[in-house]
Amino acid sequence: MARLLFVLTGSPYWTLKDGTRHATGYWAEEFTAPYKALTDAGHRVVVATPGGVVPSVDMMSLRPDMAGSAQIALELEGIIRSAEEIRRPIRLSDARLEDYDAVYFPGGHGPMEDLSLDADAGRLLTAALASDKPLAVVCHAPAAMLATRVRGVSPFAGYRVTGFTNDEEDAVGLASKARWLLEDELKGLGVKFEHGEMWKPYTVVDRNLYTGQNPASAAALAQRLLKVLT
Repeated sequence: MARLLFVLTGSPYWTLKDGTRHATGYWAEEFTAPYKALTDAGHRVVVATPGGVVPSVDMMSLRPDMAGSAQIALELEGIIRSAEEIRRPIRLSDARLEDYDAVYFPGGHGPMEDLSLDADAGRLLTAALASDKPLAVVCHAPAAMLATRVRGVSPFAGYRVTGFTNDEEDAVGLASKARWLLEDELKGLGVKFEHGEMWKPYTVVDRNLYTGQNPASAAALAQRLLKVLT
């Protein structure tokens, strides 16, 4: 069975352009859907965060109206409670690609705050992209790609990528409040940004890079990973 590294944000907030802190963290569905699919298949998950802090779930993602129903919200909470790995993360600085068969970055707005500037995230992403190991990144987590730049150049330039769109950010009421928008910054890296319908599952595969547009895409990414993991 495979060993997977889940890299989660360690930030419980996202600083907006007026300096206020928007409460956030990781988005529940983006952790739970792949975690359950992969562990149910017998694969092992290790969680890493900047500094090894216990990650915070975005409480908005556990609201019944956001999760899809009260029952789904309860199921998400149950998976998070049962995931011992998320309560004992390793330090991202200690994570070595050679110890894992695949790497996965779930989103939430938290990565916009910390992983976008994290040198260890940039190091790991660069190494994973250069390997033949699956690298999966969803929703806002492609913000971590911004940390791969060396003298303004990213190894992700030229790759087909998707992520949370400007339209989706606008729809949740945060586009006008953000210091920067993910879609814009990714295009600035030189990636070929693609997207599907708002809120619908949409994934893009380019070589060993697997990206998903939004929370609904996390389960689809997990299924793609399951097909390539042995």
